[in-house]
Amino acid sequence: MILREQDARGQVLDHLGLVSSVISRLKLIEKVDARIKVSKEKGAKITMGQRLAAMILNGLGFTDDRLYMFPQFLENKPVERLLGKGLLASDFNDDALGRLLDSVSDYGVTPLFSEIALDIGIAEGLLGPSAHFDTTSINVYGEYEESVQSSSAAPSEKAENIAPFKLAYGHSKDHRFDLKQMVLNLATTGAAGFPIWMESHSGNASDKKILQEGAAKMHAFCERLKNSPKFLYVGDSAFYERCVKEKVLFLWLSRVPERLKEAKKWLRIEDSDFTWTPLGNGYKMAPLLDAQYGEVEQRWIMIHSEKAATRELKTLQRQIQKERDAYEKVLWHLSHKDFKCEHDASQAGIETAKPLKYHQVTWSITPVEKYDGAGRPKKGVLPVNVGCRIAGTLAEDTIRVNLIKLRKGRFILATNQLDNDLLPDADLLPEYKKQYKTEHGFAFIKGDTFEVASIFLKTPSRIEALMMVMTLCLMVYSFAQHQLRQALEAANETIPNQLKKPTKSPSIAWVFRLFHGVQIWIIQQNEMSQQLVVNLNGLLKRIIKYFGPNAERIYSASG
Repeated sequence: MILREQDARGQVLDHLGLVSSVISRLKLIEKVDARIKVSKEKGAKITMGQRLAAMILNGLGFTDDRLYMFPQFLENKPVERLLGKGLLASDFNDDALGRLLDSVSDYGVTPLFSEIALDIGIAEGLLGPSAHFDTTSINVYGEYEESVQSSSAAPSEKAENIAPFKLAYGHSKDHRFDLKQMVLNLATTGAAGFPIWMESHSGNASDKKILQEGAAKMHAFCERLKNSPKFLYVGDSAFYERCVKEKVLFLWLSRVPERLKEAKKWLRIEDSDFTWTPLGNGYKMAPLLDAQYGEVEQRWIMIHSEKAATRELKTLQRQIQKERDAYEKVLWHLSHKDFKCEHDASQAGIETAKPLKYHQVTWSITPVEKYDGAGRPKKGVLPVNVGCRIAGTLAEDTIRVNLIKLRKGRFILATNQLDNDLLPDADLLPEYKKQYKTEHGFAFIKGDTFEVASIFLKTPSRIEALMMVMTLCLMVYSFAQHQLRQALEAANETIPNQLKKPTKSPSIAWVFRLFHGVQIWIIQQNEMSQQLVVNLNGLLKRIIKYFGPNAERIYSASG
């Protein structure tokens, strides 16, 4: 049988079948459809849940197609296998996706996300004992003049005095001060780093304010639910002060800002004055039983990291040498300058020494004498004092440097959980270090895949809604990685990593890349039609099996 060109066509499947199977397992389409309805009587062909699922496929497709290119992204994909029978790529046009973002904004970005996330977290057993909050800034391109009422608030809060959401210039964590930005406040939980809470804020929002307020909103939200666990809310040093000042009702764990007077007092104490307990991996701790800040009863624990201390002391020595080298040049120039009087010379020396952090200067002033008239002075004529010069001898300020050295490798953790049985002192550090999972979430969200394009996202409200879609992409990504690792552990099996070494904890990004080139061939002659899934090797078939029956169906010939 000879095939003609029009008898065969191909569709790109790649890893999108795995993504679709996770979306199906989490019931994301059903959860969105239960909250945001469409009117099929008015001609709607696709539900809001299907639109959201399509956007997640786009977000996790690792392509450069932006939202306004969406039909082109889907046109060579097996849409029916991935999203549902009877659906076409043309159904997912920019109008349909724009209406989804508008509907998400109308419902409330944070309420919609948190309702879905808590449902899934409880059903899949993904919720840990703590929620880790952190913020990041996300740059946007284009001019956005409009401000909108933030949809991060619950519907019942919309009428209250809530600051409007707007894209604005602010402190850019990416050092792009030329671009407007928004701030994402994100919380993750559990072993999977599962995103459980998200809020979008104006680009000039303060971390100190929104971290504490976000945790308070999440706590109040969870209190209204029957099956929600009691979280310990964890944040960095920006989280601490307002938790104490506001006397919050939830339990928290935070790093104490080093600039606080009480913290400085403890950080300056010699090591020998503490009773240290080793924690392993180069860490040790010492409880600060007499520490007190604000009107909230709390526990403070001093932590010392040997590795951090070694690293920070090396950095300190470089800074000391850099300051010495730079200031010696200042001293040379100063020593060649004439002053009219000793007072002027002293003031000049004092002014130049003000920026010094690690050194002190000993000054000496000498008169400048000159003979009157030109030529050789006559015998017996004495020189006239015309001014003075100042010279400085630079030395390391050992007292100040030693105090700085004491602080290296040290930091203080604090919590208002006073029950040592529920949260032992030794558990504070491991719990706090789980902050890295939220930071990893930011690294994923801020990848080039999610560059915000002003061509499609015409309003701040749509950008705010897109933040939820991006965070749902993180949810699917995190769950897919967690699911695969659990399956490998349960089966006591491994797959090769990037270095061809066996691992039970592969990166899901690497696994997705393994599926590059998987396609569906559709062959049709006369009334006969056949579909083939090609480029599946033994490893890929084994991975598909770990993702369950729905993934196996998507990658089967029958679809």
